[in-house]
Amino acid sequence: MRGKLAIILGSLCLGTLAQAQPSPSSSIPIFENVTLSPNFSPDPLTVRGLSGGSVASEKTAGRAETPTGPCVGYVDEQPDHTLVLTGFFQYLSLQVKSNADTVLVVRGPGGSWCNDDYTDRNPGIVGQWLSGTYEIWVGSYKPNTYNPYVIKISDNSQP
Repeated sequence: MRGKLAIILGSLCLGTLAQAQPSPSSSIPIFENVTLSPNFSPDPLTVRGLSGGSVASEKTAGRAETPTGPCVGYVDEQPDHTLVLTGFFQYLSLQVKSNADTVLVVRGPGGSWCNDDYTDRNPGIVGQWLSGTYEIWVGSYKPNTYNPYVIKISDNSQP
């Protein structure tokens, strides 16, 4: 009887696990890596993720302050996204949108940049970007606090 009960319970547990997982067609990809060329489409391009981590942004950036803002909050050890730019961008906007107060660290050609409140509580970095590979972290103010976000990337300088 015990053997049959274990098999029945095991089958029920497996059935429950299978039902609890989202179907591939309904899932939204997060933590995507992106390669862009000037005049890319669609514009804006959006990528999603969860902010936060246990590493101080200052440690990831290698400094406490950058020309684009202070390095505050906490991020993951590994970048949330990798952005590869195949050419020079005279103008590129990378802006985070979240219901929570998030922070941004970008490390790439020429150094590292941080931002806190570019628009309200949302960080962003806008300006000229060199070609190359950029590592992007989106963080939270408190360690190990995770919030969903969307990054909008655009090379259109018009509002």
